[in-house]
Amino acid sequence: MSTYLPTIKQLQYLVALHEHGHFGRAAEASFVSQSTLSAGIRELETLLGVTLVERSRRVVRFTPLGNSVVAKAHRLLREAEELSELVQASGKPLSGELRMSVIPTIAPFLLPRILPRLRQERPSLKLFLREETSADAIESLHHGRADCVLLALPFPTGEVDFEPISSDALFVAFPKDEPRDPPESIPPSMLDEGQLLLLEDGHCLKEHALAACNRPELSASATMIGTSLHTLVQMVDNGLGVTMLPEMAIDAGILTGTDIIARPLRAANASREIALVWRKRSPRAEEFKLLAEELRIG
Repeated sequence: MSTYLPTIKQLQYLVALHEHGHFGRAAEASFVSQSTLSAGIRELETLLGVTLVERSRRVVRFTPLGNSVVAKAHRLLREAEELSELVQASGKPLSGELRMSVIPTIAPFLLPRILPRLRQERPSLKLFLREETSADAIESLHHGRADCVLLALPFPTGEVDFEPISSDALFVAFPKDEPRDPPESIPPSMLDEGQLLLLEDGHCLKEHALAACNRPELSASATMIGTSLHTLVQMVDNGLGVTMLPEMAIDAGILTGTDIIARPLRAANASREIALVWRKRSPRAEEFKLLAEELRIG
């Protein structure tokens, strides 16, 4: 057995470089200087006696062996995270550090309601929040950058466990008087395929809206331009189209100060399920269930 083994820090530097493809950005993400990160990877290569990264002035390219080592490093780092979680789970529930990724169509509407109470009732909990699109949040979860994710389902998540928080209905939002005297609920057939504004790719709300409408032609014709729900609201308020909004955003006042009218979407799957998601077999599963209960109360 080798006397010298790679350190967790060296593997973290290697994974960060692989994810960011740039020494400067990887160092920034790792909260170290570029020279420190570069030296750590050099030490790892010297230790293993191989070249993992081909360096040039313009590009960082991983060797085939380097890519294999990165894949193994992901698994080792995840195991190290689970070891830490195992120790933490043996202590007081909902205490210490917890890293939670939250998607942008939930974060600004749910978190302001629940964070003040969590700070007051769980003063020993150090909650680190990260806002990411659904796909990025799930990747962060499986790569160990996040302990849990506040997500809207359905969404492809891989092997996870989850606890439902609430059901969030979808509403159609349209400019005042367009249409005149709208019905109390809007069937998908009323949507003009050339007027539908949706979030850009990467946001699961777009997929939820299209699935609820069950009109394949909308997928091809919808104008996907919004980077946030607030952007879509401004577009609709200026008469540029209609959009879909989750009920929690409306309840949080996203339409305040606008002339937008919102009506429930009348469809079989006109809602999304808000859930707290974590890695399968996580030793902190009971703690996450407790957090989900706290979020439900919020």
